[in-house]
Amino acid sequence: MTAPETQGAPPPVPAAPEHLQGRGAWFKRLPVVHQVRQSVGLQRGMLVTGLVLCAVFVVTAVGARWIAPYGWSQLRTPEGAFGAQQPPSAEHWFGTTVGGYDVLSRVVWGAQTALLVVIVAVTASIVVGVLLGLVSGYFGGWADRVLVLVADAVYAFPSLLLAILLAIVISGGQSSMWGGVLAAALSITVVFVPQYFRVVRAEVVRIKGEAFVDAARVLGTPHRRIMTRHVLRNSVRTLPLIVTLNASEGILTLAGLGFLGFGIEPTAAAEWGYDLQRAVADVTSGIWWTALFPGLAIVLAAMGMTLVGESLNDLADPRLRVRSRSRKVAGAVAATSVDAGSDADAGTTGPSKEES
Repeated sequence: MTAPETQGAPPPVPAAPEHLQGRGAWFKRLPVVHQVRQSVGLQRGMLVTGLVLCAVFVVTAVGARWIAPYGWSQLRTPEGAFGAQQPPSAEHWFGTTVGGYDVLSRVVWGAQTALLVVIVAVTASIVVGVLLGLVSGYFGGWADRVLVLVADAVYAFPSLLLAILLAIVISGGQSSMWGGVLAAALSITVVFVPQYFRVVRAEVVRIKGEAFVDAARVLGTPHRRIMTRHVLRNSVRTLPLIVTLNASEGILTLAGLGFLGFGIEPTAAAEWGYDLQRAVADVTSGIWWTALFPGLAIVLAAMGMTLVGESLNDLADPRLRVRSRSRKVAGAVAATSVDAGSDADAGTTGPSKEES
């Protein structure tokens, strides 16, 4: 019988079963979870803060029917009218507006309107921008030059002024909820399309010259399959970063349209920009609650999406991952290093000055 190589070593920990090893692996690979685990320090704090703000915004928008105490255009209850410019109280936590609406209800329902506009605008922008960028970058030619010229012209035009012009043309004087939402969303879409077009086109132009694309052409693969299976899948990796930033810009553009009077009518849906515009005159009279809460909702929603977008943009940099690994290695080395001061206190060093 041979003696063990090490004395007093702990017994090896048995490995987990194979069916249990994969349960944590798929969860760690989820997009949001993976980025949170990858971030470090202040970057993780920014990302978590942005995710929390976005989650509160989405939950408020989805559950507006159950969260809001009143409807967005409700002015009275069976007991009587709300009253205009009433201060915050037990009946109206955020007070009432100059028009007699409940501020809390308008803020909660405004989150739903903003979410609908952002979803429609970003989805339409992705579909149109990615399709045009893919076709333009892959085939090139005169169509590519025309699309690039149009995209540059739209991109150079002031976005808010273009959104105002398109909102007037698209809405056609309609004041319905979906008419106003579609008008605001489509006007924002035209502003966002050039961004996706330019990003996707640049990636397609770079990828179509790669060796695997040339090999697919040599094998006789149709253009449609090359575009969808090889080029498109490698050209949209940076789109999640643009989506989060564009969602923040979409909320600000919607608020700007409402503030200038080109948004959704108050009787059709709640909109933060309109409520903020109506509350401007109240501030000089000392009525602060009608402007504070809609403005705070705009700032928090836009800031949450901006923090997520900026954090994801930084995490896309490979140098951040290198810094993260170096910090972990440095922490492991520091934990196993020997403190000379502690050894001196324990008397493990050489003789003292008195002995010498």
